[in-house]
Amino acid sequence: MAAHVADRHDTITVVGANENNLKNVSLTIPKRRLTVFAGLSGSGKSSLVFDTIAAESRRLINETYSTFVQGFMPSMARPDVDRLEGITTAITVDQNQLGANVRSTVGTATDATAMLRVLFSRIAEPNAGGPGAYSFNVPSVSGGGVLTDARGNKKVLKDYKRTGGMCPECEGTGRASTFDVEQVVDKQKSLDDGAINVPGYKPGSWQLRHYADSGFFPADKPLQDFTKEQLDMLLFAEPQKVDYLGFNTTYEGLIPKLTKSVLSKEKEGMQKAMREFVERAVTSGPCPSCGGTRLAPHVLESRINGKNIAELCSMEVADLAKWFSSVDVPSVTPLVGAIQETLGHFVTIGLGYITLDRPSSTLSGGEVQRIKMIRHLGSALTDVTYIFDEPTAGLHPDDIERMNTLLLELRDKGNTVLVVEHKPQTIEIADHVVELGPGAGTDGGVVVFEGTVAELKSADTVTGRHLHERYSLKPDSEARAGSGQIEVRGASANNLTGVDVDIPREALTVITGVAGSGKSSLVQAIPLDENTVWVDQSQISGSRRSNPATYTGALDPIRKAFAKANGVKPALFSPNSEGACENCKGAGVVYVDLGIMQGVDVPCEVCEGKRFDDAVLVHTFGGRTIAEVLDMPATRAAEFFAHKDHKVPAAARIAGHLVDVGLGYITLGQPLTTLSGGERQRLKLASHLSDKATMFVLDEPTTGLHVADSAILVNLLDRLVDNGATVIVIEHNPAVITRADHIIDIGPGAGSAGGRVVALGTPTTIAGEPDSVTGRYLRSFTA
Repeated sequence: MAAHVADRHDTITVVGANENNLKNVSLTIPKRRLTVFAGLSGSGKSSLVFDTIAAESRRLINETYSTFVQGFMPSMARPDVDRLEGITTAITVDQNQLGANVRSTVGTATDATAMLRVLFSRIAEPNAGGPGAYSFNVPSVSGGGVLTDARGNKKVLKDYKRTGGMCPECEGTGRASTFDVEQVVDKQKSLDDGAINVPGYKPGSWQLRHYADSGFFPADKPLQDFTKEQLDMLLFAEPQKVDYLGFNTTYEGLIPKLTKSVLSKEKEGMQKAMREFVERAVTSGPCPSCGGTRLAPHVLESRINGKNIAELCSMEVADLAKWFSSVDVPSVTPLVGAIQETLGHFVTIGLGYITLDRPSSTLSGGEVQRIKMIRHLGSALTDVTYIFDEPTAGLHPDDIERMNTLLLELRDKGNTVLVVEHKPQTIEIADHVVELGPGAGTDGGVVVFEGTVAELKSADTVTGRHLHERYSLKPDSEARAGSGQIEVRGASANNLTGVDVDIPREALTVITGVAGSGKSSLVQAIPLDENTVWVDQSQISGSRRSNPATYTGALDPIRKAFAKANGVKPALFSPNSEGACENCKGAGVVYVDLGIMQGVDVPCEVCEGKRFDDAVLVHTFGGRTIAEVLDMPATRAAEFFAHKDHKVPAAARIAGHLVDVGLGYITLGQPLTTLSGGERQRLKLASHLSDKATMFVLDEPTTGLHVADSAILVNLLDRLVDNGATVIVIEHNPAVITRADHIIDIGPGAGSAGGRVVALGTPTTIAGEPDSVTGRYLRSFTA
C-alpha cells in the first residue's frame, strides 16, 4: 500500500485519453524528470500534453476559486480522458505572442524594467519620485502639465505635480504619427472644388460644408491664396464654439480632427478608401519630444552613474549586465544582484543581443518562448510541471545547447519538465521519451514508444530510426551555379554592418547563423518584385470559420462538384452560406450564457459539430458527404479527388500541394486558428505553388516538422529551383543546409557581435570554415 502511494506521488498517470486524434491513450510519466514527447507533426503530441494534461491542470486550479472570480476567468471544458492522477500545477511556456500591445516591451514582459524603476527611485539623481515616476505607462502629470497643439505650440499649465514618467506628447508609445498636409489638401484647388483629399469630403458633402460655410475663409478661393492665418484656421485650429447656420457647434481644424477620428483606429478596420488614404498621408516615426524613449523630460534627467533609465533599456542585455558591475551602493546591493541575475538569464538563454526596450510584438516565436522562460528561471516555485512547445524553434544548434542547459536547470530544481520536440539535440537529453504515432492525423494518436533515449535508439519507430540521422553534404559538382545574381549592397538595417552579397538566381540559397545574427534583416534588404512570394510565420487573418479548404481556394471546386452531382446550388455546401446548420449558424458550436460565469462554446447538438444542415448531408459526391470530405486529411483528399469516378482536378492539385509542404495530416476543414507558426507558413507556401512566381523567400519553413518530414520539404524546394525559380531560405535545419547550392553564413555572434558575412559558398566550403559556427555543426552532423 505504501509503495502504491509513493508511486502515485512520483508519476503522472493518464488513462483513456481521447482528445482530438488520441486513441484511448494510457501511460505513466515520471515526475521531477525531463520527458520529451516525440513523433511526426500531427501525431497527437500536443493533444496529449497541452489539450489533456495542461488543460486539466488549469481546469482544476480554476475550480479552486470562488464562483464570482471564476466569472472573470476563461472557462475550461474537461478533457476527453477517463482518469488523470498525480498532475500538479502546470505552467505552459509556448510560442504564442506576448501580445501586440504597443506598451509591451521585453523589459516589461520579464519584470526587468520594473526592477530598474525601483533602483532608480532609490538612488538616481535628481530623483523623480517612486517607481511609478519612471514608468512610461503612468501619466507624467496630474492637475496640469504641458499641452501641445497641432502646430507644435506648447502651453504650460500651472499647479501640476509629477506622478509618472509618460511622455505627455506621445502618451508613452514612443511614436508620433503626423499627417502630410500636401496629401491631405490640394492647395491649387478651392474648398468648393474639392481641395480636401480625405475620403468622405467630396464637394457638397456635409463634412466639407462644415469648413466651406464656416466663414473663416473664402470657399471659392484656391488654398494657395489663403493668408497664413486662414490656412492655419483651416488646418490647425483648436476646438472652439461657433455659430453655424444658426446652430451652436464646435469648429476644429482639419488636422486635429483627423488625428482624433482616424489615428485612434486600427488601420485594418478601416474602409478600403480610408485605409489607402492613411497609408499615403500618414507618416510615423519616433516622438520628437522624447526621441522615442516614451519618457517625460524630468525622467530622462534622472541618472545613475551618468545613465538614465532609457539609455540602460536601449543597451544590449549583455552590455547592460557588464555595466551593472559599476553600481556599488550598499543600500541596493540585493536589488542590483537580482537585476544581474535576471540579465544573466538573458545571456545564458542566448538573448544577450536583445534590448529591454524592444517591443514585444517584434519578437519571433522562439524568442517569445525564451523570454517566457526567463520569468520562471528565478522562480522560488518547485514541484510544478513546466510544459514547453518546441523550445528549439528558431534556434541554431549552438543556441540549442544553451536551451538544453536551462531545461535541465528547471528539472534539477525539483520540477517536472514536459517538452514537445522534434530536434534530436533536445530529445537526447531526456530522462524519459514518449513517442506518438505511428503516423499523423487519423493515422496517429497511439503511444508507439515509452522509455529511455538509449532504448529509443534501437526502437523501430520513425523517431528511433532518425534519431542519429547523418547527412551528406551536397558535392560541389552538384551545386547549381545559378543564372545571374541578385545584388544586395550596403545592407545596414538593425545590426547589419553594410553587408554586400550576391545571391545566385535559379538556385537554392540558405541563410544561416545564430539567433539574432542578422539573417532576417539581410532577407529584408533583398530587392523583391511582383513575381516574388514572401512566406513567413505571421498570423493568417481569418476567424475559426476559416480553414485550409477556404484559404487555399479548394472549397470552391469541391462545392461546384457536389452541386453538379446533385443538381443543386453550390451555396448549399458552404457552412457560411445556405447550407449552414440553422442551430449553430454553421459554426459547429453554440455559445451558452452561464450568467455570472463566463459563457462557453459547446458542440452543436443538432449537427454534432458537422456545421451543415441535415438536408445538405443527404447529398453525396463519391459516396461522401461534404462534412466527411472536409474531415479528410490532405493526403486522403488528394487521392479521393484524383479518383477517376469522382475526379476534381483543382481540389486534387491543391490537396497535393498541402502534402508537398508536409501538411498531409491536416484536414481540409481544420480551423486556421489551431495551426502553429510553421504550419501557417507551409500553408501559405502551398497556396502559392500554383502561382507563376520566379522567387520564393521563406523564413524557417521546417519549424514544427519532424526530421523524417523535412526531406519532403527539401524535395519541394529542389523542384521549385528545377522549374526555374530562385529560392531563398532562412534555416537552421541541417536537412536543408546540407542540400543548399549556396550558403550565406551571418554572424559570428548575435546583436552587435553579428551582422557580418562570416562565410560564403557551397555546403562543403562552409563546413571547412574554421571561424563559422554553422560550419562546426555541419561537420558534426555529417561525421
